[in-house]
Amino acid sequence: MNCTLLVLFPDFSLSKKLIELLKVAILTRLETLNVILMYHMLEVNLEECSDFLVAFQESARGAVEIAKKFFPNVECKWGEAGLNEIIQDASIIGVAVVLAGQAQVDISLRLLKSGKHVLQEIDYWFTNSASTELTTAISSYSSLQPAPIWAVAENYRFEPAFVEGKKLMAEIGDIINIHVIIEGSMNSSNPYFSSSWRRDFVGGFILDMGVHFISGLRMLVGCEITSVSAITSHVDTTLPAPDHISSTIQLENGSSGVFVMVVSSRSPKVLWRIVGLKGTLQVERGSKDGKYGYTVVLFTADGQNKSWFYPFSGVTEELKTFLSDISQANLKKDGSHQVEPRISFLEGARDVAVLDAMLESGKMQGTAVQVKKF
Repeated sequence: MNCTLLVLFPDFSLSKKLIELLKVAILTRLETLNVILMYHMLEVNLEECSDFLVAFQESARGAVEIAKKFFPNVECKWGEAGLNEIIQDASIIGVAVVLAGQAQVDISLRLLKSGKHVLQEIDYWFTNSASTELTTAISSYSSLQPAPIWAVAENYRFEPAFVEGKKLMAEIGDIINIHVIIEGSMNSSNPYFSSSWRRDFVGGFILDMGVHFISGLRMLVGCEITSVSAITSHVDTTLPAPDHISSTIQLENGSSGVFVMVVSSRSPKVLWRIVGLKGTLQVERGSKDGKYGYTVVLFTADGQNKSWFYPFSGVTEELKTFLSDISQANLKKDGSHQVEPRISFLEGARDVAVLDAMLESGKMQGTAVQVKKF
């Protein structure tokens, strides 16, 4: 996330004047920086954004050696002193927090309390009950008046496939059933596989990966999941437990479905399929003409089907939205700016709550668990 933010700044359809208003700090782990650079194979010139970015690492080596290698003119900070400098720097109005998951919420709240807008990578990783700790965090944030923007980066709500798929839901009529099938590819060739902070948490990979898929589901159906009943298991011993979850889901509109997730599969598949009275909508990850993205298929009652392919662009759109929102909020300092709901920390909390309920149900061998409301 951190490097994508750096790379995409010059390409945003925002005016140069707007860009000049923004000074954004990037807080990240050395590990994350390396992973994302390798994953996206970045080949870019970052000169035009280097004057308004601050790169933060947990160590001097991480901040200087890595940041300077790729972003020569970016100002580097590290450690508690560096974090305090960022917090106290009034010229920095926004911060992207991409740290070890266990630290993200606490660091985000420190930044928010200093008046800075925050784009935080997925809000999971809690020491006890996710629902309880989320409630505490949200209460602390709500006490800030006016409150800076607290956004969460999950990107699926901004993927064109889900934006357009949501519009097509009206074509299939009332929902009869939902199938979400996730067969991941979290093996030793995946850059995230050896991440220690994902492994130091029960259900780490389920949460890390799963929040995206839940956000896609909630985006499509347009209503909340109220209860779940799940069975979890641990088969692949190279992964932390659990590495599989099969759950029934109950929606507030009365419909139901299944959510099945395997963390590591030899034949990866990512699919959402929603069956309605008048047709079926399917969204599936894949590729076309060398581009990765999603194919949306609408099956209609007359036996016909229409399909559309949308390349990945959710990260770009999400970051554009965050930049636009913080620029507007910076102009309207009374808190009157209406933030795009899809990027809200509350949306991330609702995604986490569903998975938290599934994991809790799994511990109780499938006992139904109500999903915490936020």
